[in-house]
This record gives sequence, C-alpha cells and structure tokens, in this order.
Amino acid sequence: MSLRFELTTPETDDRPVFLSGNFCEWYPDLAPFQLHPTAPGQYALELPLTDDLPDTLEYKYTRGGWDEVELDAWGQVPLNRTTRRKAGTRRDTVPHWRHNGHAVNPDYWPILALDEPLPVPQLNAGRRVRVWLPYDYNQADRAYPVLYLNDGQNLAGEGEGYGSWRVDRTMALLASQRRHEIILVLIDHGGSNRVGEFTPDRTLAGTGNGRRYLDFLVDTLKPRIDAQFRTRPEPAHTGLGGSSLGGLISLYGGLLHPGTFGRLLVFSPSLWISQSVFRDVRRLNPPEPMQVYLYGGQQESRHMVSALEQLVRSLTHAPGRDRIEHKLVIDPTGRHNEATWGRAFLPAIQWLF
Repeated sequence: MSLRFELTTPETDDRPVFLSGNFCEWYPDLAPFQLHPTAPGQYALELPLTDDLPDTLEYKYTRGGWDEVELDAWGQVPLNRTTRRKAGTRRDTVPHWRHNGHAVNPDYWPILALDEPLPVPQLNAGRRVRVWLPYDYNQADRAYPVLYLNDGQNLAGEGEGYGSWRVDRTMALLASQRRHEIILVLIDHGGSNRVGEFTPDRTLAGTGNGRRYLDFLVDTLKPRIDAQFRTRPEPAHTGLGGSSLGGLISLYGGLLHPGTFGRLLVFSPSLWISQSVFRDVRRLNPPEPMQVYLYGGQQESRHMVSALEQLVRSLTHAPGRDRIEHKLVIDPTGRHNEATWGRAFLPAIQWLF
C-alpha cells in the first residue's frame, strides 16, 4: 500500500523535484523521495506506507535544497503541508520556487526603461514617470498591453514613506509562469497637490483638478508611451489603476475616457469624497467592452464594503452594462495600506489582462 503524491507547477525548469518532511528528517534531496516527471510541469511519487511513518505527515517540496524550496503565489515560504492519508492520492500545486535563495529569479526582473520627470502642461507641473518593460522585451518583436498606475512613489522597490506594492517583484514572479507580458507605467503623485489632482469637479475636499490630470494621461503621456514603446494602444489593452484617491481617479478615467481606458483596477477607492460618483457611474456607456476590478478590505473603514457594493449596483444599472464586466473582491483581513494592495495586485492584473 502506498500514498501517491502528484504535483503540478507552472514554473518549470530543469531542476529535479523532491519530497521532504518529518518522515525523512527533513532532508531536502534524498533520492528515494525524488518525484518523477509525468508531463510538462507535473510530477509524481509513490510513498510506501510503513509502520515507522508518523500518523500525520508534514512535508514540503524542494528543488534539491532549502534554498530551492517551494513558495506560494506571493513568493513567500508557506506553512508545512500536512496529511493523515494512509492511501490514495494527494494532489498539490506549487506556484513558485526559490532560486539560489532568492524568492524571485533575478533573470525575470522587468526592465526599468524610463525613469525621469516629464512635463505636465495641463497642470503647469512635472511628474516622475517610470516604465517597466517585460524582462524579455528586447528579445521579442511583439506589442504589449499597458497598465498606467497612480501614486508611483509607492508601487515599486521599497516605496517612499508608506511602503510599496512591489509591482516589479510581482511581474518577475509572473514571468516565471510566462504570464508577464504587460508594460507598467508608474506616475508619481503631486505631493501636496495629490488630493486636488485625484478628485474631479466639486468634492468634499473642494473643487479638484482631476479632469486636467486625466487629460495629461490621455493627451500627453499615453501618446508618448505609444510612440516610444511597442504597445497595443486600443482601450481593450489599456488599463488605469490605483488605490484610495488613486483608485477614485482611476474609476473616473474610465468614466470620462472610456474610449481610452478599457481596463480599470480600482483598489479601496475614496468614494466618500465624491458627491456624484454613483450617479456618474450610472451614466457609463463605454463604446467597447470594459473590465472593472474592484477591491476593498473589511478592516479599512466602516463604509468601504457597503460603498463598493453600491458602486456595483450603479454599474449594473448603467446604460452600457452589457459591455461592462466587473469583479468585486472583498478581503476580510484587508487594510488600507500598500502591503495589502500589493498582495491584491497579482490576482487583479491576472484577471484584467
């Protein structure tokens, strides 16, 4: 009698795969516990059941060492797997693996192709803009969809002041699964002018300049990005995203420019500040299909979830509702911070693109 372990992993390479656990003193690379390939990205092992096996098996998968151990979808080392099965089949999935101790294979890191201040004539100001290209951009000859992201200071690397989404790291993780083919454009916010630039028209914070900021994205920044890089410029391949006030202005990017932005990533939007947002959403009538990804955490504020649910109801009553596909994700543990939004970014970008 034996227990069969079947493993699926979308991150494939030439390293062998081993089963390690409390049944082998956690040695990571013993030959009797090496899985054999059964198909691309699939492995299996028959573990004989003997009297000296623990009642509860604790185990992990490795690529031959603890510096090559399995990782979860966010590149973190997961808790030990457990099973009390005495026979049958145990089916597992490993999204990612360590590479020489690194959570992300450095070969897959995206290319920082632009990092400089650009003029914003609509606001008589300037903004730092960074462009991250797929790691293999220079080895391919294809065009890519583009996602424009607000609050660029808090999106890549370690961030500035409030932490970071670490989107560069996320794109490297996705590259290990060949799901990385998108260009990211990160736009810094205007510091003390952020509230005004991320709010359209009259709000509880006063009259904003959000329309001018969106004009900058549509009339100045996007034409430059499309001219300088190999992009797919159509709305179906152009997204806009952000969190909090950056989520609000991203939503308005789709409301005011549906012929430009067909993919909206809206995290924890500051809907409370706008006096007309739900009415404006009810008027949405995009000329082409639009996708809207909405995310909020139950630990953010008393009204975040109810406001997002009201926003969904507005979307379902919009005249263009048949062309609007939306997804609402409510995170029971989600808080209003960059670490939370960074974890939410991976499933959001996979759904949108």
